[in-house]
Amino acid sequence: MGSYTQGDEVDFTKYPTAQKLLRKCQEFFAEVENLTPGKDLEAYLNEHYGPGNPIYEDLCSLTRQGVEEGWAANIEINGPNYRRSKISLPKEETRYFSITTVYMNSQTEFSGQYHKHPYGEINCVVQIDKEAVLKGMQGWQGAGWTSPGAGTHHYPEVKGGALIALFFLPAGRISYSANPGDKQPIAV
Repeated sequence: MGSYTQGDEVDFTKYPTAQKLLRKCQEFFAEVENLTPGKDLEAYLNEHYGPGNPIYEDLCSLTRQGVEEGWAANIEINGPNYRRSKISLPKEETRYFSITTVYMNSQTEFSGQYHKHPYGEINCVVQIDKEAVLKGMQGWQGAGWTSPGAGTHHYPEVKGGALIALFFLPAGRISYSANPGDKQPIAV
C-alpha cells in the first residue's frame, strides 16, 4: 500500500498534461470555491458541470491521459485494479484543495479503504468503461459528480468496470480512522 508524504505530488515540470490538469482544476476551483460539499453541491455540479460541460470534459480527458502517461493513479493500494496518486497537495494555487486520483476497476461491487471526509469532498467521476459507476453518499453515480458532506464516511465502491475518481479535499483533509458503524452526520 502506498503512503504519501509532503513530496509525493506529481512532478509538473516533467508532465505537460499534469500542468494542463492543474490549470483546469484551478479554473474549476475559482467557480466553486465558496460552495460547501454535500448533497446540494452534488446536485448543482451534476446539473451545471456534468457531462457535456467543457470543464468536466477537460478534467476527464486530462485525467485519462494522466493514467495513460503513468503519473495519475499510479501507486497500487491493493493490486493493479485499485491505485491512487496525489496530484497536488493543498496550497494557495489550488485554493487549498488537494487533488488526488484513484483508479478502481471491478465488474462486481468492490470496496476500497474506509475513510472519513472531515471537511467534505468534491469528486469528479471519470469513466474508463461506460458502465462503471461509483457509489457516493447519494447512491451510484456514472459520469458526473459526487460530493460527500463534512464528517461523512464510507467505503469508496465501484462496479461495472474501470473508472477514476478525481477528487478534491478542502485543506487536503481525509481520515482513515473512521469505522463503518460510526454515526453519519445529520446532513449527509
